[in-house]
Amino acid sequence: MHVVIVGSGIAGLTAAIRASASHDVTLVTKGSLADAATSHAQGGIAVALGADDSASLHAADTHVAAAGSADARAVDVLCTDGPARVQDLRALGVPFDRTDDPGSLDRHGDDLARGREAAHGRWRVVHAAGDATGAAIERTLIAALHRRHVTILERTCLTDLVLRDGAVVGIDVLDLLGEPRRIDADAVVLASGGAGHLYRETTNPLVATGDGAAAAWRAGAVLADLEYVQFHPTRLAVPGGGLVSEAVRGEGAVLRDARGHRFMGALHPDAELAPRDVVARGIAAAIRDHGAVFLDASGLDAAFLVGRFPGLTRATRAAGFDWTREGVPVAPAAHYSMGGVATDAEGRTSLPGLSAVGEVACTGVHGANRLASNSLLEGLVFAVRAADALGAPRPGRLRLRGDATLPVTWATDLPEPVRASRPVGGDQGRTGGPDRLPEPADVRRVLQSVMTERVGLLRDAAGLASARCDLAALTVDGPTTVRGHEDRALLDLARLVARAAEARTESRGAHARTDHPDTDPGAPASLAWSRAVTSAAAPAPAPVPAPVTEEAIA
Repeated sequence: MHVVIVGSGIAGLTAAIRASASHDVTLVTKGSLADAATSHAQGGIAVALGADDSASLHAADTHVAAAGSADARAVDVLCTDGPARVQDLRALGVPFDRTDDPGSLDRHGDDLARGREAAHGRWRVVHAAGDATGAAIERTLIAALHRRHVTILERTCLTDLVLRDGAVVGIDVLDLLGEPRRIDADAVVLASGGAGHLYRETTNPLVATGDGAAAAWRAGAVLADLEYVQFHPTRLAVPGGGLVSEAVRGEGAVLRDARGHRFMGALHPDAELAPRDVVARGIAAAIRDHGAVFLDASGLDAAFLVGRFPGLTRATRAAGFDWTREGVPVAPAAHYSMGGVATDAEGRTSLPGLSAVGEVACTGVHGANRLASNSLLEGLVFAVRAADALGAPRPGRLRLRGDATLPVTWATDLPEPVRASRPVGGDQGRTGGPDRLPEPADVRRVLQSVMTERVGLLRDAAGLASARCDLAALTVDGPTTVRGHEDRALLDLARLVARAAEARTESRGAHARTDHPDTDPGAPASLAWSRAVTSAAAPAPAPVPAPVTEEAIA
């Protein structure tokens, strides 16, 4: 069985390593192997390993952070399978930080150091190299991948899924030379990450343009929870600033407005360790009212701060700050997509032959707001389950995210997908003026402005309606480059996120409507969408046989 896996973060690498034991595997990634969002993860992996912790306690915190919208079965799978999956990483050689205190050994003989992050009731976040957990995991998994018989195609961009009789049978890509080609497959696993570049400010790497989710949408897969976009509270608010880990607040750093006042205690009993959506909105309000917000870690021991967060110490110094003595400016930024391609607990989607794992997928495990440091764990847990399910008989009825309580929305006004073969849009849009549509080079800039200003941290009916109109007017005309296909994917997803946000007339978790500030207890926890397409409409490039017998590293 030939399995094609798209993406090289923790989910894609784990799936490839696991599947290679039983199948011929080709791993396709748009950049180099290490370019995934996993490499940028700082805080660590939330997992119940301590003697004072349990899977049920971890699950309870996950449900609270998710604003009551998480899928109970998915959460149970995540928290129950998590400890074994982290032990798998240890066996592969991930150098998790260990405690210096032998007296802290728990009853399992575990000596891993643990941090605490927002909305966690226990110190359960295991980490590596202080604040470089993702990079340590990525290096270890890449080394393990090279010890397996896996064909690796770097700098190869997914453009579309290939359908035959309603099933996914391969992918179309632009290869290393920028040429279109087709890779046939018996099964395709999307592990292509999120779409942070829907917004101007994001913590995501450049590759996070939603290619996999958009391709699945065009192929007719069910997508769900698209309105739930998480904004991380603390991005370093300087040009090019990156993520400032929530673990810093977990260790005792506080948030102050431009007057020097701590303000989160008045907004939530957990103050700086409230759920991410609460903290992000609190920071945004303080910036609006007082001009700036600073993360103040100066109350921590300087040696501890530098030793625990060496990467952030370098980053803040490079930006001109000594955070052992002064606060650093922070602001919210787009961080994580809770929604994506709807799957069951084994990663199977509504399309036969297609699985999805990691951020591109929507199991429902995060509900309306992801609990801090559950993302790496999700990639691990569900990638293993998806790999193990490859080749098994497909159940007659899948339990996808939203399938039990929330019908798929068959709306007549769903946005049409952007096809590579023709321009999309009309001449009635307001963006760029009534008589001129944006030039192709402007599409991403305009799209990001629309999403940031009207489909961002705070939303309302008027802004969402105007966003939908302006996004409908944008055009991606027959993309032939990686950048063009990325813009096509972003435009597909921008239209869908705006449509989903407009449909949810309440506030829930990361989805905040100023015109509907309360949560509606009668509203469904999840909204699902599908075009119900059963065959590809776009012309395909000529098939090119996929190399599957020897490792190829570009």
